[in-house]
Amino acid sequence: MVTIIAAIAKNNALGKDNQLIWHLPADLKRFKNVTLGHHVIMGRKTFESLNKPLPNRTTIIITRDTNYTAKGCIVTNSLTDALNAAKSDKDPFILGGAEIYKQALEIADVLDLTLVHHEFDADVFFPEIDMSIWKEISRQDFEADDKNKYDYSFVKYNRF
Repeated sequence: MVTIIAAIAKNNALGKDNQLIWHLPADLKRFKNVTLGHHVIMGRKTFESLNKPLPNRTTIIITRDTNYTAKGCIVTNSLTDALNAAKSDKDPFILGGAEIYKQALEIADVLDLTLVHHEFDADVFFPEIDMSIWKEISRQDFEADDKNKYDYSFVKYNRF
């Protein structure tokens, strides 16, 4: 089972200048809890925005650069190779960026999304989701509070 995990704004915004646009501590906490102990697959730019492997997870980086190395990480050159490197994990997570999400949407079994109920100025966007092939299986809605500036929802979809 392959899971795409992402935080997406109303206008499908993901980030700007290789950074997250918003700060939602509840989302970060949930992300950590959900991905701990798993393989996490991401593109090089996403990895470089983090600047280090995520603790207690196996970090797999996808890059076209065949000479790229990152201490403590597995480096691959395609999504297929990344998934092969994660084959010991029954539930690897795809963390982005936009191009990796676009490729992974073709093969993912689950979408685990944080929907941020706000539009943002961005330069990177999540690809359009064909909702005719996804079924919502769970949703938790939250209002903004003193720690989380925007209304948001945790929504999980399974492929039909």
